[in-house]
Amino acid sequence: MEDSKRIGDDHHRELWERVEDVRVAMMTTVDVDGSLRSRPMWTQGADFDGSLWFFISKEAPAAHALARDPRVGLAYAAPDKDLYVSVVGTGELVDDEAKARDLWNTFAEAWFPGGVDDPHLGLLRVDVKEAEYWEDKKPKVLQFAEIVLGAVRGVPPRSGEKKELDFGAA
Repeated sequence: MEDSKRIGDDHHRELWERVEDVRVAMMTTVDVDGSLRSRPMWTQGADFDGSLWFFISKEAPAAHALARDPRVGLAYAAPDKDLYVSVVGTGELVDDEAKARDLWNTFAEAWFPGGVDDPHLGLLRVDVKEAEYWEDKKPKVLQFAEIVLGAVRGVPPRSGEKKELDFGAA
């Protein structure tokens, strides 16, 4: 049990280290007709304990989509850092005034001028089931050289690190 807790904590830290500076995620939900729809969302909070938090309008199409089908995909990208993160989870609008106050910030106020008491303010919790990321910390010159070498050899270059994180087992 202790090992799975440590692994879970490691996965939490590993995911948060990659998304905390990116913050903007494209959140994908399932529409009424089964089509997928993505919208930009700003990740709230200062840490990650297995759930990612967002402010959302209770009247937004995404809120209605989540009421029908809670499956969520989140995509984070920082091309300047060669970092790409994909998150799969379930989303739920929750009524938690204390959590909303804890997460509240100036950026949220731009969308919800009534503050935490704004009647349209919703709090979305996404419980993360799994995530994966692609990251290449090598200098761009070295990355480019590997691409050229791969093209010459006819073998795709190995570009950075890809890692899968399973939160269901953690």
